[in-house]
Amino acid sequence: MPFPGKNIYATFSLRANLLMNAFVVFSHSPAATLALGKKIGEKLAAGSIIAMSGELGCGKTLLTRGICDGLDVPPRQVSSPTFVLVNEYRGRLPVFHMDLYRLGNIDDGFEIGIMDYFARAEAGVMVIEWAEKMIPLLPADMLRIEFDILDDKKRRIKFSSTSNKFDNVLKGIK
Repeated sequence: MPFPGKNIYATFSLRANLLMNAFVVFSHSPAATLALGKKIGEKLAAGSIIAMSGELGCGKTLLTRGICDGLDVPPRQVSSPTFVLVNEYRGRLPVFHMDLYRLGNIDDGFEIGIMDYFARAEAGVMVIEWAEKMIPLLPADMLRIEFDILDDKKRRIKFSSTSNKFDNVLKGIK
């Protein structure tokens, strides 16, 4: 437990959405976002693709750091791949952490080999920041995570999936 004596579950709250495979979590601190990510990472299976969207500073990389921690990647190894485009980490499963912020169009996605990474992600986990830039290239079977900044520390994080593939992951954080 990263914060002895503190109940990390008390630091974020959940509001169920009536849509199937969609719900919202409110994170009230960076520590809660990190803990949420760890819970997600602990449940992920090979072939998982996570598509994150939200403005700069909303917590995408922080949640990714938590996801990687749940996949047994030391959190301090996880950094934003904004300038290198993709970081690869070794953990319980290989993790491909992609940041599409600097890409201008879909052709840029092909140029960096995004389709090859999808194939490699079948044996691991792919986490994509700024995924909205490449939506047409993304597989339908993914977990979408959308961030909204509510104030300096509070975030609304919406989870949605079009399939049952992520039910085990989502049940673990509901």
